[in-house]
Amino acid sequence: MELNVIGAKSLSVSDEVFGGEYKKALVHQVVTAYQAGGRAGTKAQLSRGEMSGTTKKFKKQKGGGARHGDYRAPIFVGGGVTFAAKPRSFEQKVNRKAYRVAIRSIIAELCRQDRLKVVSELSMEAPSTKGMIAKLAELEVKGRVLLVSEDSTEALYLSARNIPYIHVVDVLALNPVSLVGSDYVVMTVDAVKKVEEWLA
Repeated sequence: MELNVIGAKSLSVSDEVFGGEYKKALVHQVVTAYQAGGRAGTKAQLSRGEMSGTTKKFKKQKGGGARHGDYRAPIFVGGGVTFAAKPRSFEQKVNRKAYRVAIRSIIAELCRQDRLKVVSELSMEAPSTKGMIAKLAELEVKGRVLLVSEDSTEALYLSARNIPYIHVVDVLALNPVSLVGSDYVVMTVDAVKKVEEWLA
């Protein structure tokens, strides 16, 4: 299939990568797994056995009062937690092949909806927020925009840093959450070739 390149000739790309069907269930699974992998999982609570304080029986067994051991029990205010949360990993296993199929599916859907813009190059000579705003206006993109370059320069990153909802990544940092959450994705020709090579 052919992709329109803004300001240059069209680019011939693989139908398998840029024209496949949209697999909604797989995309959902991969996006959820990616977000889960980013969770810290550092929540920690103290169980009854980890609480500080005496274990002495605080009342006699008979003659009034509850028959109880100590104040560290979960039923008392300030006592331990019944099922105390401990640091854990939220990672979900996703096969490499399934991950690539999901990325292919997302990119193909972006192409169908005309939300993928391809440009010959994406660079800034010097950091300039005003210049970046003008460039985005030329491309006719708005909302949440993801700029994908083969190798993002510091000037490009600094130019986009102060504009809300504009993110710059290189091909190696491309992920399903960024793609799904963007209204438009702008890629350079070199980035498209690299993505095609990765997903073929």
